[in-house]
Amino acid sequence: MANIYSKIDHVAVAVLDLEKAIAFYQQMLGFEFQGRRETLGKNSGMISAVMGSGNFTIVLIQGLEPESQVSRYVEQYGPGVQHIALEVNDLESATKLIEEQGFTFATGIIKGQGLRQIFSNRDENSGMMFEIIERTGNEGFEDDSIQDLFNQLEEAELV
Repeated sequence: MANIYSKIDHVAVAVLDLEKAIAFYQQMLGFEFQGRRETLGKNSGMISAVMGSGNFTIVLIQGLEPESQVSRYVEQYGPGVQHIALEVNDLESATKLIEEQGFTFATGIIKGQGLRQIFSNRDENSGMMFEIIERTGNEGFEDDSIQDLFNQLEEAELV
């Protein structure tokens, strides 16, 4: 299969305590705090913080209650990398190519300003979820696309 990924866009890390994680990434690793967000679904919620260093971004995520998909992920797999976002130039072509290999997706394509993204089902062997993302601008993540993602994953009852 041809190399379809241009880079790792970001890594999402599920944590037990967001405030402690922010302090660790800032003080110990030198990451810059870039913003915080709270996302609420029908049944649960999460809080997140974006941390940057040069061209690399880490999104720290914490569930707000035990029913949150993030909390259930931590309960099942422990804290750590929850998903890796792989950037592509053409989302539809990349999606089609990896689906032909038997790869399956948990969400439909989520559209935001300057980006389109889709999330895989979790790999049973590693617990990893993959985000395939196409950026068409320099915009970051926006509330509407994150809310859409959270709602789709909550409906799919994914851990």
